[in-house]
Order: sequence, then C-alpha cells, then structure tokens
Amino acid sequence: MTVAGSKQRCGEDSGIGTEEVVLGVDTHLEFHVAVALDGLGRRLGELAVPTTERGYEGLVSWAEGFGHVGRAGVEGTSSYGAGLARHLKAAQIPVFEVERPKRRHLRRRGKSDSRDAEGAARAVLAGETAGVPKSGDGRVEMVRVLRTARRSAVKARTQAANQLRGVLVTAPEAMRHRLRGLSTKELVAAAARFRPGDHPEDVDEATRFALRSVVRRYQYLSEEIAKLDAQLCRLVAQTAPELTSLPGVGTDHAATLLVVAGDNPQRLGSEASFASLCGVSPVEASSGKVVRHRLNRGGNRDANRALHLICVVRMRVDERTRAYVVRRTAEGKSRREIMRCLKRYVAREVYRVLTSSVGRAGSSVDGDRASAVTSVT
Repeated sequence: MTVAGSKQRCGEDSGIGTEEVVLGVDTHLEFHVAVALDGLGRRLGELAVPTTERGYEGLVSWAEGFGHVGRAGVEGTSSYGAGLARHLKAAQIPVFEVERPKRRHLRRRGKSDSRDAEGAARAVLAGETAGVPKSGDGRVEMVRVLRTARRSAVKARTQAANQLRGVLVTAPEAMRHRLRGLSTKELVAAAARFRPGDHPEDVDEATRFALRSVVRRYQYLSEEIAKLDAQLCRLVAQTAPELTSLPGVGTDHAATLLVVAGDNPQRLGSEASFASLCGVSPVEASSGKVVRHRLNRGGNRDANRALHLICVVRMRVDERTRAYVVRRTAEGKSRREIMRCLKRYVAREVYRVLTSSVGRAGSSVDGDRASAVTSVT
C-alpha cells in the first residue's frame, strides 16, 4: 500500500520475510518516520507517513508486509505520538514508550529522523524502553485535559490580579487613596462598579475604564475556574472515590496523582515503580564501607509536590502521622528525613487505591460505551 508522503530507502529489500517485525517511530507534528527491524536487528525498511488516520493505517499495512508486527517503540506517546499509539493499540500491537536520545549520543553519532526511529526500534529489542505508555482513553484522560485548561485559567487570573494592582499604583491620587488597602476580592468588587464612558477624555476616566476591563476579565476567569472545578470534582469522585477519602488528599491532589498514573496504572508493575515515578523512592548511594541512600531528584515534580503537601497536612491534623513524627524525631531523624519517609509511605498507600479504583472505573466506562453501542444498533 502506498501512502502519500511515504518514502523507502533505495537498496533496501522490502520483501524480506521474517517471523517478527519490530517497529520504531520518531514522531513529529505533521509526519512520523518509522523504521522496521527483524528479530535479529536487521533493517527492513523506512517509511514516513502523515499524522492522519489514513497515514497510520498505511504504516501498519507497510510493516505487516514484512511479517507479524510484534512490538513497536514510539517516542512521545503523550504528545505527538498519542494518536499513533492509540491506533497501534487498537490494532493489537504492543506499544512501548521510548525515551529521546541523550545529547551525548547525538554529539557522537549525529541526528536524523531515520536514526531516531531506528534507535527506538533497537531500544525495544534491547529491552531498554521506558515502559508501557498511558492508554489515554478513560476518565483519567478527561481529568488531564480539564486540569490543563484550569491551570492556564488560574495563571491568567493571577496575571489579571497583578495587573489590577499595577494599574492602581499609577492611578490618580484620589482613586488610589480610595482603593488603597483593599484585598483583591474587595478591589474587584469596587472596580466592577465603575461606570466610565465609552470614550474616556482624561486620565481618571481612562484608568477607571482599564480597571473595569481587567476586573471583567478576572471575573470571567473565576467563573471558568469554578466550572472546571465542578467537572473535576465529579470525575475524580467517579474515578477514585477512595482516593479523596484518604487523610490530606483533596480533589486537586487526587487529580494530580491520577494523571501521573494514567488510565492503566497496572503498567507501572509495582508500588516501587509508582514511587520512582513520583520521585520519592530513595536512590542508593553506597560506596565502600559507607551504606547510604540519597534523595531522588527525578520523577514527576507535580506528583512529588502533591505528596509533599499531603504529608504537610497529615503532620498537622492526622494523629497517626503526628505520633510517627514524634517517634522518628526521638530516633534522631531530621524533619526532612521524616518527610521523605512519609512521602514514600503515602505513595504506597495511594498506589494501592489507584490500582483498585481506576481499574473498576475503566471497566465501567467500557461498559457504558458497550451499552451505548448496543442501544444504537
């Protein structure tokens, strides 16, 4: 099958028969470059396809022309490669997330789309992939996109509040004296009552016009955030109600941890993997007679922050946690060391809830889809 925008290197035999084909894909916004290898690492061919449904179908048909496609390594399964990963999964082809090449390797070998795609395929053969990607087809994906919209709305509202204060600094003295000392909420309410004309004629009237414009933007963003919060509360409650019942875990922290785990948290394999993903697993740093562990500075920083804030709340209000802090302090542990231990324990607790709750939520979503299809047919 010939796909528009595809290419195959000259001198490569596309008719080689093989038992298993391993696919490596370097993803981009407008097109993807794929390289096919056999089980022994021999290069079978190269193809570039557009990032459309037809392009994905052409890629699968091209790869199946060499034999059975057993595995596929894809870069950027959470960004440019998300659509291709979903298509390959629907075609019953196991997909593995492949990390982008290190810069030290690029300096030594150079860089091209073809080399990156081949490197992805060889990473699959060597078992050096980052693991199974997120499925991105359930309620957790819905939570992720809503959180993305909420994050940008909160940022824009903060900018509007700062701009409101900035305009007030250079406002005429009478207006500045009247509005000085007001909180942001009071300042918004006061500026919302301004009634400047449609054609300001002086600085005072222009300042009122500007303040009211910024306040309207602030109010609109507040309404948008409230609507997004309502949707997030509903989805989190439907997906993992047990998660928000844990001490110190609110809707925002629960949504953060759900997004990190994805719709298929079983892909992580163990709670140790989840702890590593959140950056709370201790890293061994032993040498000679010294046996020690150091802080893990990797992992998802949003998840690490959520676990940190959960521990802060528990250290203040949870009696069990406070007793633990007292006991560990008596053993000579510092507050930072105690916090690291607590974050590891919370990660273990959260993982157990995620693997049980998200799995049931996913099955219920599939059931709803199946019932909807049945009712239509």
